[in-house]
Amino acid sequence: MSQDGPRPLRIGLSARLMHDPPAELNFPGKTLQYIEQSIAHWVMAHGALTFMVPTIETGGGVDRRAISLREYAAELDALVLQGGADMAPESYGMAPTSPLWPGDRIRDRYEIELFWEFVFQGKPVLGICRGCQLINVALGGSLYQDIASACPDAARHVEPALYDRHVHEVAVVPGTRLAELYAGRAEGKVISIHHQAIDRLGNDLEVEARAADGIIEAIRWKGAGYVAGFQWHPEFHGGSADLLDSEPIMLDFLAAARRARGA
Repeated sequence: MSQDGPRPLRIGLSARLMHDPPAELNFPGKTLQYIEQSIAHWVMAHGALTFMVPTIETGGGVDRRAISLREYAAELDALVLQGGADMAPESYGMAPTSPLWPGDRIRDRYEIELFWEFVFQGKPVLGICRGCQLINVALGGSLYQDIASACPDAARHVEPALYDRHVHEVAVVPGTRLAELYAGRAEGKVISIHHQAIDRLGNDLEVEARAADGIIEAIRWKGAGYVAGFQWHPEFHGGSADLLDSEPIMLDFLAAARRARGA
């Protein structure tokens, strides 16, 4: 503790991976690891520090030498799994149904291990978009590889031309923690950017929100710790009065991180 009070929370952000950077970036043959600014700022706006956790992958296998993901988890108070590339179907025991959706198996292995290190150490995990899907897969669930193909009657959950301006409504499931956070509000509009979604629900997870077409939009672990996933992008909501307020989600996550740090 400093003279000014307790230290700020330290929140880890999983890395996005770019295995084949465009030539104009001038990193031939290199893999880039990065975070998207909005999700870091969403955390930082609430007084917490953010740290990207790099992978320890080499040649497609985890290389444990001087540093392990366990040690990263030990130094941080909570984890945010950010969005990005599709998950590889192999990660949930399936083969790709199209060459368009191979996913990123290297990132899957890294984030699943990272997820479990934080869970084992009793530290909160928040998953956004791909992060929500990863939580489901890490707990034994599966995904629709492509919503339009697997669920032809479903609404569109991604519009490339609109990107973060594509909006649809979600309904909050009564009796859940999410319903407590949004007391008196049964539904709301969210920013949607995903063509994959949860199919078979993972072990000990409950659904907290769905889209009108039935697609799962929020999940929470029923275990003793904090593990929650949101298919939409609350970090893009900002202060828009037309969209579901992102504050309750982040404040609840950070409160869980403070409790875990004090335990």
